[in-house]
Amino acid sequence: MKTTQTSYPRNKIKILLLENISDSAVEELKQSGYAEIRRLSGALSEADLIREIKGVHILGIRSKTQITENVIEKADKLLAIGAFCIGINQINLKAATRRGIAVFNAPYSNTRSVAELVIGLCVMLIRKIADKNTAAHAGVWLKEAKGSFELRGKTLGIIGYGNIGSQVSVMAESLGMNVVYYDVLTKLPHGNAKQIRKLEDLLKQSNIVTLHVPSDATTRSMMNEETLSLMPKGSILINYSRGDVINLDALRIYIESGRIVGAAVDVFPVEPERNGDEFSSVLQNLPNVILTPHIGGSTEEAQANIGLDVSAKLINYLELGTSNGSHTVPELSLPPQAETHRILHIHENIPGVLGEINSKMSERGINILAQYLKTNDAIGYVILDIDTGLSQKAFEILREVKGTIKTRMVY
Repeated sequence: MKTTQTSYPRNKIKILLLENISDSAVEELKQSGYAEIRRLSGALSEADLIREIKGVHILGIRSKTQITENVIEKADKLLAIGAFCIGINQINLKAATRRGIAVFNAPYSNTRSVAELVIGLCVMLIRKIADKNTAAHAGVWLKEAKGSFELRGKTLGIIGYGNIGSQVSVMAESLGMNVVYYDVLTKLPHGNAKQIRKLEDLLKQSNIVTLHVPSDATTRSMMNEETLSLMPKGSILINYSRGDVINLDALRIYIESGRIVGAAVDVFPVEPERNGDEFSSVLQNLPNVILTPHIGGSTEEAQANIGLDVSAKLINYLELGTSNGSHTVPELSLPPQAETHRILHIHENIPGVLGEINSKMSERGINILAQYLKTNDAIGYVILDIDTGLSQKAFEILREVKGTIKTRMVY
């Protein structure tokens, strides 16, 4: 059953979308009846976002907009944030959790786009196409086979065997490559790929190494002077994951020495805010180095898929309370029931909240027709389906429960 009207009219839900979020997201929201949509082309500074977010119920961003604790504290009506991208490092998740703001992203929607580009870069780098292209544009004819190789028979080392890494694995094997991978978790291999238990062992045996890891305390500068020294002479390094997982100064030294003969980097520790802004990197003007402006997943197909994925999660949260995929509000999904009103209750994770809810409802003669609770370290989330004739009374009771953060009548 799909509800036909939320308790709060859809035409009064204010949605702010930043950073050129795909038209597919806008169309999905509009088709569901959400008309109060404002779109801005770029990212906003903290001060500008604090000003713009007042009265906003849904915020959509990509990777450039920083959602700080100050922004979240000033968001007086914010229910959810949609990160129309893969990462969520730009959002203060702890602050969002404390305020009961759901955060959704699209972790799988651009997998194919990134994987295809990584395979393409493997070909470009092992054939030194970038240098030959530059020479040709400069009027120099560099027709030679020296230092150019086939991918077939070479070993690809994948660091991080998640959705992207595993798809790169499959595509690489189809080209005749041997694939080894390192991951902190035990992962079942695709095809004939082999998991290597130590990062050092993977680096020593790989002709090409590609990184597909998140940014955290265990991965920052994981490729540094020490680990780069383990890569064989003539090897290639690709980073289309996060900008802080490679020490770029160390990488430059190894490229200049000739030990590493090619690199492709798409993400950087500091990136320009807007298109056309000045960009500087220690890797500029090095031989057989391809630098791209954080476009690993930037295809029209990927952006359309991300738009559909995240907007669908936001709509389900608004209309049903379904929080599957949320990084802050515990994941819950309760099928709707006919002849009921649905109320959502987000509270501090303290003992006795559910008992208080049930006892107060019982004291007032309110029958709970369906109920589901889930908690994380900071908060608890309850979905309740209440008899329609008593829902307003139940709503008022829930607002007075100890530890209440947010209460919302869904329908």
